[in-house]
Amino acid sequence: MPRRTKTRTATTVVLGLAITYLLLAYFVVPEIWVFRDASRISDFGSMLTHTEQDIPGDPINVGLVGTKEEVIRAFVAADWDPADPITLRSSIDIGLSVVLRRPDLDAPVSALLFEGRKQDLAFEKPVGDSADQRNHVRFWLTKKLGSDGRPLWLGSASFDRGVGLSHDTGQITHHIGPDVDAERDLVISDLTAAGQLSSSYEIPGIGATKDGRNGGGDPYYTDGKALVGMLKGRSPI
Repeated sequence: MPRRTKTRTATTVVLGLAITYLLLAYFVVPEIWVFRDASRISDFGSMLTHTEQDIPGDPINVGLVGTKEEVIRAFVAADWDPADPITLRSSIDIGLSVVLRRPDLDAPVSALLFEGRKQDLAFEKPVGDSADQRNHVRFWLTKKLGSDGRPLWLGSASFDRGVGLSHDTGQITHHIGPDVDAERDLVISDLTAAGQLSSSYEIPGIGATKDGRNGGGDPYYTDGKALVGMLKGRSPI
């Protein structure tokens, strides 16, 4: 067989395998998991995020009371960075950060849905020299108000321990650490240490869970509570 023909054949095979992977990982397998997890979703109730394919995601485990400006200012003061939206450029940047082991302080986080909406804000705190490992939290603005009349934000905090393939679908994703309570506590303690909280309190979350699994197939456990911090307002002039 001529070399050119062999090259075309190899290219066709590789392209076919790539298309098959994309169809299975991003379309076929997610639908199977949605069907499989239908009963588990109803068991958790409303304090759970979902992927864009409607697969159960990370639990809601943290909250803040304050304006959008106060939330952003508090995280900046606590040395957490706002996360970029996912674009082709930001995706390339985070890939290079992982491969080349170089920092990407505002690397994007994937979209999760809560109450039918993507996160309104996301923050991260890198660990090490790349975006491979990081603390991160997503927040959604709710229609509820805190006791002082300011908006209530509910969020999901977890630790990205490395980039890999989803255990459930085969999609490229960040894998999270199992102890989501530790990440919840870190968010609140960092904001407290930075002098950004006046107080904090607990609210019910998804409930005690020993065998949770998020949208990437990663196991997690939690006491099922959410910690809510009251942000300090801007002092009057």
